[in-house]
Amino acid sequence: MNKFFLNLGVQPLANNFLKKFSSKQPTYNLKLYFNTKTKMVSISKRIPSSVMFNSKYPYRSSMSITMRTSFKKLSDEIKKRFNPTLLLEIGSNDGALIKNFDKKKVIGVEPCKNLAKITKKMNYKTFDKYWDFQLATKIKREFNSVNVVYSANTLTHISNLDNVFKSINHILSKNGVLIIEDPSLLECLKKNSYDQFYNEHIYLFSAISVKNLLSKFDLEIFDIKNLKTHGGSLRYYIKRKKNKKIKISKNVKKHINKELKAGLGNFLTYKTFSNKVIKSKQRILKILNNIKKRNKKILGYGATAKAVTVLNYCDINNDLIKNFTDTTPEKINKFLPGKNIKIMKYKKNILNDYDYAFLGAWNFKDEIFKKEISFIKRGGKFITHVPFPKIIKI
Repeated sequence: MNKFFLNLGVQPLANNFLKKFSSKQPTYNLKLYFNTKTKMVSISKRIPSSVMFNSKYPYRSSMSITMRTSFKKLSDEIKKRFNPTLLLEIGSNDGALIKNFDKKKVIGVEPCKNLAKITKKMNYKTFDKYWDFQLATKIKREFNSVNVVYSANTLTHISNLDNVFKSINHILSKNGVLIIEDPSLLECLKKNSYDQFYNEHIYLFSAISVKNLLSKFDLEIFDIKNLKTHGGSLRYYIKRKKNKKIKISKNVKKHINKELKAGLGNFLTYKTFSNKVIKSKQRILKILNNIKKRNKKILGYGATAKAVTVLNYCDINNDLIKNFTDTTPEKINKFLPGKNIKIMKYKKNILNDYDYAFLGAWNFKDEIFKKEISFIKRGGKFITHVPFPKIIKI
């Protein structure tokens, strides 16, 4: 049974960056639900994949040093630990992971044609289609089976999870391994990072809900790793239950117990989270308005999908945050959805004209702080809303 626990209000499509100021944009009501049976957290409104993931998709994994480093480390681990003859990545984006593999040993699946075009140009086999059973059947006919299936921050974007895992089951070899990583629900609740929710993030996984989901397909988690990426993620290592060659790590039970202790299986936990989010909205508005009264200038740093949720839920307009800056080419000189705040191209001294920087990309704050030493030294300050709104003192 799905039980409602939080309304993040009327939201635009988070990655629908605008070429020009517009008062007419597609919107939806962002409501969050907890399934008392499966323990899955999800949003209510499902936007068609073709609307969200198309030939103009703006997010590119390779634009972040943090993500490039993470994928390089993972590729080294996969080679050493599993030595796959063939790896399939669902949601290969601009090739941040697959470019670390021999072209003959990897396949990409990327429905956003502008991103698939990048890896195709590098001569990596890439299917520019949505992941489903039909595509899995086509790939199996051509390549027989796959030793390792990997997916980062993609499976939670697909509404029909039963079809997703049925398709993976179909293509995975007998002793094959599935590795998925997505934002951690536990970290989301601990950090009060409600911006993890937007139209693309249909689900937010916990180890509890993933375990319940996998049981339908005779799959099981054999290892779990905590990651710092995307504000706190989990990497799940998954095998067939029949495969007894791979032993189940103590990490699995340990992490699930941690989630149970934190109350992730109880509806009351989510109502408590809801109350914290409401208070967070009140506090961030108070901070921004106090800065405005002192005639100080704020630049939004990182025009992320997460920032879109915050701006629209908290009703933050360009009278509070005049502009945003970003390095992604597809976002430059466009406007943030909903609030029409213009995105400027990042340059080295862009913060010279500002007193504060609001961390739209708070999950990359360590990378940002290293980059903006001169801003910090001259007294510039960063603003964050996680785990609670504050001006960061460095």
